[in-house]
Amino acid sequence: MNRIAAAFICLTLAASSAGAAASSATPVFKLSSELLLPGIVPGWDYLSYDPARDYLFVGRRAEGVTVVDTGANRIVTTIANSSGANMALLVPQFDLGFTANEDGSTTVFQLSSLRTLDRIKLGEGLDSAFYEPETKQVAFTLGDTKELVFVDAKTDRIAARVPMPSSELEASAAPGNGTIWVNERDVNKIAEVDARIHRLLGEYDLPGCTMPTGIAVDVADKRLFIGCRGDKPVLAVVDSTSGREVTTLPIGRGNDGVVFDPATHRIFTTNGIDGNIVAIDQLGPDSYKFAAAFTTRPNARTIAYDPQRHRLFTLTAQGMVDPGKKRNFGPGPFYPNVYFDNTLTLLTYDERQ
Repeated sequence: MNRIAAAFICLTLAASSAGAAASSATPVFKLSSELLLPGIVPGWDYLSYDPARDYLFVGRRAEGVTVVDTGANRIVTTIANSSGANMALLVPQFDLGFTANEDGSTTVFQLSSLRTLDRIKLGEGLDSAFYEPETKQVAFTLGDTKELVFVDAKTDRIAARVPMPSSELEASAAPGNGTIWVNERDVNKIAEVDARIHRLLGEYDLPGCTMPTGIAVDVADKRLFIGCRGDKPVLAVVDSTSGREVTTLPIGRGNDGVVFDPATHRIFTTNGIDGNIVAIDQLGPDSYKFAAAFTTRPNARTIAYDPQRHRLFTLTAQGMVDPGKKRNFGPGPFYPNVYFDNTLTLLTYDERQ
């Protein structure tokens, strides 16, 4: 029995060591393709990836939503009547997509055919949209009017409006329990909203985090990963059951996007000012370490992830700072306020062994 027990312990230790070695492997991502997205006055925001079709949806603001076949590295189409779109939210359960248009409207389209179904006015100053799976609602963030607008994903009908304390409502995440967590960039807090009763449950301080922008969620371990864009940029890890900040880790400047791969327990942040992507490994719910950083290009700040092929997508364009035009000092003192026509480029990075 002692020999059996000893053998079992050795096998357990070996398995643990193998797991630790696998998790400590340094990720290596290299540029595999780039695709020019022609158009005047480049402007862009969120990226959304559809693994079922290998399509990437690019929120291009003035140009609307461009759909890219990432396998063929070609443009498929532009969603009709989607001008002003910051993003496209994909809801495969109902074969629908919802854009977030800057004029406060959403363009509803069929995901399988990419055919536009309707354009619905929701309010003013719409920035983003996120899906809450338990209540089957889409939550739209409207900073100009300080509110969340909940829409029934199946019927397109407005379910509720929830007043919010912030005028800079950024990205949101849904842990799958009927709540939504929303970054409040102007007050350096994160808000918890109950999508079932349409009520703000509370706001939570983020010590050491200023200008919370990007966000991703680990549903299994109940953790939120928040990209903080301030003078000392960090990734803040937050307990999604309590709003407690677990830890912070340094990232690059100019963050606007965060993604999480639950299979590899790895977090990626895109940081446009430094022109890099920082990878952080999750060793446990409360334990994290820097894994790697690799260069992208200046102003590549948003991100989408293909978990099946381990590909990262980001965008950039050529621009400049014109002192005669209004400047955006939030991301950095020399953040472009003018971009050149026909320079918006999709960059795809593949993981290499």
